[in-house]
Amino acid sequence: MSDCLLEFASVSKWYGPVIAVNDVSLGLAPGITGLVGPNGAGKSTLIKLMTGQLRPSLGAVRICGRHAWSAAAKSHIGYCPDTDAFYEDMSGRVFVRTMARLHGFSGRELTRCVEAVLEQVGMADRADRPLGSYSKGMRQRIKLAQALVHDPDLLVLDEPLNGVDPLGRAELVDVFAALAARGKAIVVSSHILDEMDHLAQQVVFLGRGRVLASGSLPEIRELLADYPLHVRVSSDRPRELAVRLVGAACVQAVQLQGEQELLFQVQRPLEFFRALAQAVVEAGFEVHRVQATDTSAEAIFDYVMQTARHL
Repeated sequence: MSDCLLEFASVSKWYGPVIAVNDVSLGLAPGITGLVGPNGAGKSTLIKLMTGQLRPSLGAVRICGRHAWSAAAKSHIGYCPDTDAFYEDMSGRVFVRTMARLHGFSGRELTRCVEAVLEQVGMADRADRPLGSYSKGMRQRIKLAQALVHDPDLLVLDEPLNGVDPLGRAELVDVFAALAARGKAIVVSSHILDEMDHLAQQVVFLGRGRVLASGSLPEIRELLADYPLHVRVSSDRPRELAVRLVGAACVQAVQLQGEQELLFQVQRPLEFFRALAQAVVEAGFEVHRVQATDTSAEAIFDYVMQTARHL
């Protein structure tokens, strides 16, 4: 874990008798990581721990090798909270300049870094308006600008796309991708699971204060071998293909949909795909399409939560 920018080592946090985070060990390297979980899962506490707002009851949280609550660690962190409490009469540009001053910038360097981040988040031409006149999406952009102004190594974003229009979402996702390409570690907490499908390289699923699963979506789905996967297969001879595969131990059910499409419900996906490939080779089936239908973040989240209920 030496290359991790953020490391949780056996971290627990409790409030009196309530355990909010329970024995979490986690390492995050450069790239975009999604943080997903239901209300009460521990996401807010985890974010406060990684940004140094809370100290763990047990274990250690380190940013670039330093304890997260130390000043040395916080200089590496950019934080965009889910709520805001602006001075509403202040302009966006003055707000970001004020935050830059708190990070020690002054003179020409102050102006350079402020204008650069305002341009980066698409607010350079709107930053002189009072914050009180901003839409929700504009407020999100200004919060992101202040988080980026000191060029942090770790960016923690709590619901950063909430209230942003579809075009703005696409623009900000491009910003996140560019930052990840520069070696930044970006943590994105979101309740919109569809965002994770095209945004996050890896996802951390939380439940009841524990990490239930972490990794890329395909990796996590592969681990859930006991839960069914639905696979659509389009073939020139669908009935023959169904007869050939329905006896396989990994196939739970199969339905004919339309004239050429089959919907398989399978367990142990790798075993099914091997059986499908063998059938194609041996019997000469022509397969036009193979598509797993429930590998999205939302589907995987449902499977993970079903697993958690039995823990």
